[in-house]
Amino acid sequence: MSVSKQLAGKRIAITGATGFLGTALVERLMRSVPDCHLVLLIRPGKRTAPAERAKREIFRNDVFHRWISELGQGDRKAGGEPFWELVAERVTVIAGDVGTDGLGLSEGDAQILASCDVVIHSAATVSFDAPLDSAVEVNLLGATRILRTLQSLSVAPHFVGVSTCYVAGNRRGSAPEQLLSDSPFHIDVSWRDEVKAARRTRADFDSESRAVSRLEEFQSRARHELGAAGTPLLASKTEQLRQRWVSEQLVEAGRARAASLGWPDAYAYTKALGERALVESRGNVPVSIVRPSIIESAWAEPVPGWIKGFRMAEPILISYAQGLLKEFPGVPEGIVDVIPVDLVVAAIINVAARGPVDREAVDIVQVASGTRNPLRYRQLVNLVNGWFTENPLYDRKGQPIAVAKFSFPGRGAVERQLNRAQKNLDRADRALKRLPLRGKQAMINAQVEDQKDQVERAIGYVKIYGAYAECEALYGVDNLLALHEDLTRADQTQLGCDPAIVDWDRYVSEIHLPSVVYHARVKTTPTRTDPDERIRRMREKVLAPERQLAAFDLENTIIASNVVFSYAWLATRNMGPTDRLRFAAKTIGEAPGLLALDARDRTDFLRHFYRRYEGASVAEMERLGPELLADHILTKAFPAAIRRVREHRALGHRTVLITGALNIVVDPLRPLFDDVICTEMSVRDDRYTGELLCVPPTGEVRAAELREYADAHGIDLGQSVAYADSSSDLPLLDAVGYPVAVNPETRLASIATKRGWLIESWAKAKGGTDRMLPLGPMPAARKSRR
Repeated sequence: MSVSKQLAGKRIAITGATGFLGTALVERLMRSVPDCHLVLLIRPGKRTAPAERAKREIFRNDVFHRWISELGQGDRKAGGEPFWELVAERVTVIAGDVGTDGLGLSEGDAQILASCDVVIHSAATVSFDAPLDSAVEVNLLGATRILRTLQSLSVAPHFVGVSTCYVAGNRRGSAPEQLLSDSPFHIDVSWRDEVKAARRTRADFDSESRAVSRLEEFQSRARHELGAAGTPLLASKTEQLRQRWVSEQLVEAGRARAASLGWPDAYAYTKALGERALVESRGNVPVSIVRPSIIESAWAEPVPGWIKGFRMAEPILISYAQGLLKEFPGVPEGIVDVIPVDLVVAAIINVAARGPVDREAVDIVQVASGTRNPLRYRQLVNLVNGWFTENPLYDRKGQPIAVAKFSFPGRGAVERQLNRAQKNLDRADRALKRLPLRGKQAMINAQVEDQKDQVERAIGYVKIYGAYAECEALYGVDNLLALHEDLTRADQTQLGCDPAIVDWDRYVSEIHLPSVVYHARVKTTPTRTDPDERIRRMREKVLAPERQLAAFDLENTIIASNVVFSYAWLATRNMGPTDRLRFAAKTIGEAPGLLALDARDRTDFLRHFYRRYEGASVAEMERLGPELLADHILTKAFPAAIRRVREHRALGHRTVLITGALNIVVDPLRPLFDDVICTEMSVRDDRYTGELLCVPPTGEVRAAELREYADAHGIDLGQSVAYADSSSDLPLLDAVGYPVAVNPETRLASIATKRGWLIESWAKAKGGTDRMLPLGPMPAARKSRR
């Protein structure tokens, strides 16, 4: 009897349907078994209901394009109305989470699950570097949670669990289709004890992360990355680093525990213990286990090369093609056991159609290629090298990237090489962050950070995937081949699962690599990337008519000056040459301390520095305002900044200058903007006290002031723009939909680059001065002409 007839009228539940394998499985069942009904157990998203997730992540995927075309219904990308009617008729979505006890099912959804004839469990934390506790909750306990729901039924459905061949561990030689407990390499550990230990490990690392020394370390790292960004952002970053540290420790703990028991990583380790838990807990539920090796793009179904997301090999292939990976560990004569996704899908469907071999025993089918149709590592490397030599990727300058020849070194040698590069880049990063670089010079640091990220990714690939490249286990597929032989001739054509069908030379060169490159959206043509084109597109968005507000910082954004320069100009306006030299020498001597204070806290720095205005005459400062504008501000202004303010105003956007500078300095610029928010100083007896009337608008206060301003004027900050130069301005930049970094210092340059913000480099007009002190008293004649 055909597979289609065996499954006709059956209700088939699937977990993990939004994943790579699960989505392919849903498509194949709907296309090849037209009379079955699918029940998809999908975890609710933070803001997305399970039904909406199914629509977005499954049915809008291009895996359905072939079926929609065969149906002849509407646009194959969107699907016509009949397609969605078929989905509604043949698919039921229920909310559930295999990582939660009880699956989080409502009573009604539990009844729907109980009505199924087959349950295919493909949900998993498939990342090879998942934190130990999350891998345990999903991979180890997920199947047993489903079984508990099914065991109360008088006639339990057939449970088909998807595992992995790598439960066999880091062994060499034969790995047959048998229970792990039947293997001579079986290591007897209690899965229940491992669950308890993993949960305890999470609690232990969480507790350690809250120790004083750790918290101080996280705070220091946050400040190193963000500078004086304000308490809320620094606190948020510190907590983010704490949580990341806990996660990283759990990843290392999973890797170490797995290695101690002979598995390559936490994924294989938790899958192996999940099988043991499944066998022990199955009760009256008939169980089959399907173990694929490394699943990659489709050989033929639904179309050659179909893939969803990056799998195990894709990051390595693209990194190699881009010149990032010069070497990768592996045994040249070893076998890379990959299997196309459509063969795995076919095997799962065939097992579901066949039913359990013995309701009293667990049957196992391995879907692997190594013993039936081996792909040698050297063969794969030569194919990849040859393909990228003929079809190179291109760098931003339009030059082809030459790929390296692998020498097949050991994992340790590759890791040492990458670790040396990482240390050198760390030193360069620390040195650059100490330098007062701005604008294009500061972008050097952004480039160093990008290289650091690349090296860190390469180290991660070697750690995660190196063990798989060196694996020499041979996975038996006798049950798989028997399953294939039992199919009708028509089903062998449509749902065959014999790995011998794959021509590896054709698969790698004509199917897999073209698909990987296409989905990676990398540069495959020699056209030179025009960096100005991207900037032009971003400027168009910034200056779009629908923008509502443009907020500008002052120092190093509108003018190449700061509070020290402005004070110096005012303080020395009436000094003679000798006194000016003394003043300049004293200020230069104080510079390191002032810079350090500014780096720690911008608000504290301003309060400290503005004390110097104590006793200054209000009338005298007001008198000097026009001279300050003419002799200091205008000579240091960025013409491009002035033009940008005017462009926004011409478009009807509201403009606001928001700065920690004193109103004494800012007042001459008021006509340029709709509004000005600045720092003001208290006055007593017509003299400034050196004390501020309110907290200076810097850091988080600046963002709060902007929000209040927007609320008062009915402005949507999501449709607004902010211009600033420093990491201390991050709260302001984060508050708007369109942040722009202007002449950024090193930290902001790195952040803006990573986040894809517009970066502007504005210069002073030709003839603009860099001097801090005024030339001398303004002549009376000039004054009278004003």
